[in-house]
Amino acid sequence: MTATLDRPVETTEKPINPLPSTLAGKVPTLAPSAAAHLTPEQVERLGEELDALRAEVMATLGEKDAEYIQRLVRLQRGLEVGGRAALLFSLFPPAWLAGTAALSVSKILDNMELGHNILHGQWDWMRDPKIHSTTWEWDHSSPAEFWQKSHNYEHHTFTNVRGRDRDLGYAVMRITPEQEWRPADLLQPLTNVLLSLFFEYAITIYDLELEKLQEGTKTKAEVAAQLRTIWRKGRKQWAKDFVLFPLLSGPGFLTTLAANVTAGTVRNIWSHAVIFCGHFPDGTETFEEDRLEGETKGEWYVRQLLGSANLTGSPAFHVMTGNLSHQIEHHLFPDMPSNRYGTIAPRVREICERYGLPYTAGSLPRQYAKVVRKIFRLALPGGGPKKR
Repeated sequence: MTATLDRPVETTEKPINPLPSTLAGKVPTLAPSAAAHLTPEQVERLGEELDALRAEVMATLGEKDAEYIQRLVRLQRGLEVGGRAALLFSLFPPAWLAGTAALSVSKILDNMELGHNILHGQWDWMRDPKIHSTTWEWDHSSPAEFWQKSHNYEHHTFTNVRGRDRDLGYAVMRITPEQEWRPADLLQPLTNVLLSLFFEYAITIYDLELEKLQEGTKTKAEVAAQLRTIWRKGRKQWAKDFVLFPLLSGPGFLTTLAANVTAGTVRNIWSHAVIFCGHFPDGTETFEEDRLEGETKGEWYVRQLLGSANLTGSPAFHVMTGNLSHQIEHHLFPDMPSNRYGTIAPRVREICERYGLPYTAGSLPRQYAKVVRKIFRLALPGGGPKKR
């Protein structure tokens, strides 16, 4: 199952000195990009280094990687079975706590390290029909096919490009001063709380692209067809969480129902925090739509580097985030198996240092505090001074 590839020659270059040039001649309208000092030649050389790094890793995938994801699948399913078994006795507080904790972790692993990454095609190389992007379905109200279009294609292609990346604020929040202020933005601190609590369902509504219905580029029939797909998919999970297993608890129906709701809410809050910290803290950049014109592979890599941020933590923490704590590496290589991100992170950081590019990283509390501060600041007109 393994393959080999000659290791790229290690570079001995000294850090590249900033030059008074712009990235391929593109001068940002407002805040100058942290990559503005790079020449087009430097950008393309950086791209070649990252291409070589990806090729090296992808050529060495094998049994250990397959064992990793198979072990995670077993762990997630074991936690779900154990949690639901404990909740059959949910009238007893220790059983309720243990069952709710196990089910919460199970749902987080299902969405983050399994669902998100499998649906990216990170494990398609195994040719395992049970762990494949075309067959996997997750514990989420949004059908996999909808999410793959809005996330895999739109977000990862147009990352942080205003007007193209709908993930910038998820169409309901202002998270960069270049976005036009609306009176409704005054409520966005509350919107953020609600988004966090109901993140799963907010993503499902977001994937419907209802703004296209208002624009006239999508028909009511198309929306109705999507809603039927959501209903067919979601009713099974809703029946399991809110009817079947609570009923199996007998007199513990309400306590089991409360546990299932709690586990889903914990999953929502966690995934919201991890995703927002990977995209919206101070230090990340957004871009004008005209940047896409003639964008080279090297420029695409630079946009991913500047538009993403990492989280620091333990190995267990990285697994619980779906390794989206390595958001920079994920945006550079979205189809690379997530267990490899931690191993290449030091090399990506070193490349950034040599090319004079920021490598934004911090703890979850610190980064989330920055996100919340930005949300409050941008709820007001202007949202702070704009650098020129």
